Amino acid sequence: MDYFLTEEQQEIRNLVRQIAEERVLPVRAELDEKDEFPWEIMKVLGESDIFGLFVPEEYGGLGKGCLELCLATEELSRICLGVSTSYAANALGSTPIRLFGSDEQKKKFLPAVAKGKRLVAFALTEAGAGSDAGGIRTTARLEGNEYILNGTKQWITNGGEAEIYTVIALTDKSKGPRGASAFIVEKGTPGFEFGKKERKLGIRASATRELVFDQCRIPKENILSKEGMGFIITMKTLDQARAGVGSQGVGVAQGAFEEATKFARQRHQFEHPIISFQAVQHMLADMAIQIEAARALVYSVARYVDSGAKDISKETAMAKTFATDMAMKVTVDALQVMGGSGYMREYPVEKMMRDAKILQIYEGTNQIQRNVIGQSLIKEAARKK
Repeated sequence: MDYFLTEEQQEIRNLVRQIAEERVLPVRAELDEKDEFPWEIMKVLGESDIFGLFVPEEYGGLGKGCLELCLATEELSRICLGVSTSYAANALGSTPIRLFGSDEQKKKFLPAVAKGKRLVAFALTEAGAGSDAGGIRTTARLEGNEYILNGTKQWITNGGEAEIYTVIALTDKSKGPRGASAFIVEKGTPGFEFGKKERKLGIRASATRELVFDQCRIPKENILSKEGMGFIITMKTLDQARAGVGSQGVGVAQGAFEEATKFARQRHQFEHPIISFQAVQHMLADMAIQIEAARALVYSVARYVDSGAKDISKETAMAKTFATDMAMKVTVDALQVMGGSGYMREYPVEKMMRDAKILQIYEGTNQIQRNVIGQSLIKEAARKK
């Protein structure tokens, strides 16, 4: 379908598609096998100004919106979801700085992010605080001109590779979630160490590590906004990020669909290519319908985010849930079309299926997204009374 992209948006999409096909495709299997972070690809994306998409112009970026980020993320996801996660995590990690940072903080950190010279990570999740974001235990205590952080963050994307971390910690335990605050912590700060690198089912090119804070001292000026704003910053950040996760679902599903279609044209059974069989045609038709429906929703929601709408929680949750549930179904069906061949590592669809599962889990499980949508519907119904 024609989504009436501007000429500039088409150029962004085409550039990232070229990078994905020329630089990511030849190494995606190796990156997956070796659990290797794609530093060379990150460098290329930086040199191509793709990291600048989500950074305002006044801080060295291109000042583009959610739709442009979705276009770039979709094209990377079409080839390798692990690489796209490594890239998109920078948008997630820098969003708190972009939305709530002071001018001084933005000037200090964002220009290097825009050029891909310093990667970013968002540190919220803990062993006892995943879907329950209010259950964090990491603390930050003000002592003179420094905050002292103690605690452990778990499953942090870009952990160990990133040099800038936006960390959510409690500054007032008595207030629960209302006592959380957000901080910028730089790699190399004394008292800040990394735990083990996780071994994962999928997105193996993406680094996932523990962050350990033991009497970690950071400057007082590294707090974002003010004390007690951590939960609001978290929610606003995740609201912004969900459409991007939806675009990952669209991208990986598109990649799997293309592989299945190509295979169905080449694979012969009973002296005919299997794409000539109605059973296979119907599976491919359903996949095409689902992908296009998800793409239409994700692009529409991305434009809604870019419109400046204040309350976007329901819509971004819908985009994330629909597109990522679709991605899981399409990758499973793509493997089914390919039969035994699809199950083999010689073909990329088994990797795409493994990768797709995380989309239903990270940045808020799809069950939590349905809670978000449901609560929004209740509020809307109450307002109409």
